[in-house]
Amino acid sequence: MTQNDRARIAVIGGGVNDEHDVSLASAAAVRRAVVELGLDAVPLTIGEDGAWRDEDGGVLPAHGAVEVLAECDLAFPALHGVNGEDGSVAGFLELSGVPYVGSPVRAGALGMDKWITKLIADALGIATARAAVAGPGVAASVATTGLEPPFVIKPATGGSSNGVFVVPDRGGVAETVTLARAFGELVLVEEYVLGREVDIAVFRDRDGELRLGSTLGIGVDPGGVFDRTQKYDGSAEFTVPAPISERDEASIRHAAVLLYETLGCSGVARFDFFVTSAGVVLNEVNTAPGMTEQSQVPRMYAATGLDYVGLIGALLESAERSPFRNSMPV
Repeated sequence: MTQNDRARIAVIGGGVNDEHDVSLASAAAVRRAVVELGLDAVPLTIGEDGAWRDEDGGVLPAHGAVEVLAECDLAFPALHGVNGEDGSVAGFLELSGVPYVGSPVRAGALGMDKWITKLIADALGIATARAAVAGPGVAASVATTGLEPPFVIKPATGGSSNGVFVVPDRGGVAETVTLARAFGELVLVEEYVLGREVDIAVFRDRDGELRLGSTLGIGVDPGGVFDRTQKYDGSAEFTVPAPISERDEASIRHAAVLLYETLGCSGVARFDFFVTSAGVVLNEVNTAPGMTEQSQVPRMYAATGLDYVGLIGALLESAERSPFRNSMPV
């Protein structure tokens, strides 16, 4: 297939979660890139009420959404968080027989659950913060047994730093766990890691080769976290490449590739680490990271010479059963 065929790409945004607006921004940016590649972008939105909507805002029944998707050559989900990034949309597309960009069900589900990600990383020899789960019915005091403050408390399946809190001592844990449960019943209590946050992204290209972006350092005040406000108000300080040692960079690259392969990721995934005086510590995995032009992942690849439109083109070509394999120069 060539660009002159005006192939149709379904770009899916929105979602039923607290990252709905972030997803809409990612989807809008992907659509612009698809058009710039000379392809037809077919917008589909999942409303906060769960209803599918077409490009005119009209509500589609589930079978109507499948019919629209079936008329497209490829789907590009730009959904973040639960009911999307967690493998839900991948499963829907798989059952609908529509090829898509991004990770399959298994990788999305594993990567979305921060507790399971920790268990996998630990099994691979990748360091993570000491943590415990405060699930429904589990007293917060029990969850923190053996852990040392300060704590980071967050939903185990949340994203965009929603519901993330730093608690200086045990006295505020119970109340904060309750607050975090508003963003998901399963809550993670971690020991605070003092270090520089450094992220990296990975995707497998059309030739089967893994392509890593540059490392990206995030400026966060000591004792704080990279919160939602900093992520989306333009105040975040990004440094590309991250100012870290060759040894730490090698550790990050190795860990990211190992996790990408072990989880079974496809498309692009972002891996967030802390670089500490004792070495590299995994923070979390994002199998459907933010994809606006100013998001972290596009910045990482721009530093390697792959601009935003080129990145979207490469991801379209890399998709399993993609009609674009070996057709668009990237």
